[in-house]
Amino acid sequence: MSSARLYSTAMKHIGVLTSGGDAPGMNAAIRAVVRTAIHHQIRVSAIYRGYQGLLDGDVHEMGPRSVANIIQRGGTILRTARCKEWMKPEGRARGADILKRHGIDGLVVIGGDGSFRGASKLQEEHAIPTIGVPGTIDNDIYGTDVSIGFNTALNIALESVDRLRDTAASHDRLFLVEVMGRNSGHIALNVGVAGGAEAILIPERPVDVDAVADTLAQAERRGKTSSIVVVAEGAFPGGAIALQRSIQERAGFDVRTSILGHVQRGGSPSTRDRVLASRLGYMAVEGLLNGEQGVMVGTDKRGHVFVPLDDVWENEKPIDEPLVELANILAV
Repeated sequence: MSSARLYSTAMKHIGVLTSGGDAPGMNAAIRAVVRTAIHHQIRVSAIYRGYQGLLDGDVHEMGPRSVANIIQRGGTILRTARCKEWMKPEGRARGADILKRHGIDGLVVIGGDGSFRGASKLQEEHAIPTIGVPGTIDNDIYGTDVSIGFNTALNIALESVDRLRDTAASHDRLFLVEVMGRNSGHIALNVGVAGGAEAILIPERPVDVDAVADTLAQAERRGKTSSIVVVAEGAFPGGAIALQRSIQERAGFDVRTSILGHVQRGGSPSTRDRVLASRLGYMAVEGLLNGEQGVMVGTDKRGHVFVPLDDVWENEKPIDEPLVELANILAV
């Protein structure tokens, strides 16, 4: 008996799109969605440029060879774009009509909480079964321990911190390293702990410049001749450059700032991100075929979990408090 017969016969055609910021591993998720659907003899179509591409009718059916040799590539082969029209009920209604014209019965959305908000509204207003796959380097999506792209971004940022520490030690200098994270400090916290940073500044904690300057001065009195401070981009008004000026004014340190920026988004995904993305893409299709809808597929200590999309974008993912405490203890 074919395994496809174990599933609902209602789902004949699945669509997949990527939305929001790109993240390493998205291509592995796309590949898993396409090949899992085809394994179950389900048609699958790619929607290019996210919700904007859907409204433009940029929809193309995929085969197994359509996703060959993409698992190692960064970014997303489906590309991504902003779509203001999707924020309006009229735009989502037009998108639903286009999906129906293409015969698409269910939709897989790979992206972040903003993308899931749009997917949730589509499901709610037009009853199109939708499953989200978490893809963002910020790892700020509620309901999953980790999102696609986070591990790769950590590795890229940590390598930069390690290189900068060599230079800082050679010149007896303080380096501020700004990593991505406008509203969340998950990257900064993990990279700071792994890189042995003397201080880690995150949006979840108010930054007291005097306290930071005092911490660095104390480290200098204990014999440290160089220091690394990891700063999430949203931790201080004006970013790391503004923080550099404030520290220099208060403590007189010779400070340099390195802003890693979008380099953290690109590059070949890590092993962990490739495996995670493959699993989540597979589970998204399995979920649709088993009647799951209006949910995100995530991962936690139990394995894979399905979380209502409303819960995902209505809740904020908390920072890892034990890791914050550990960072404070180790930064001596």
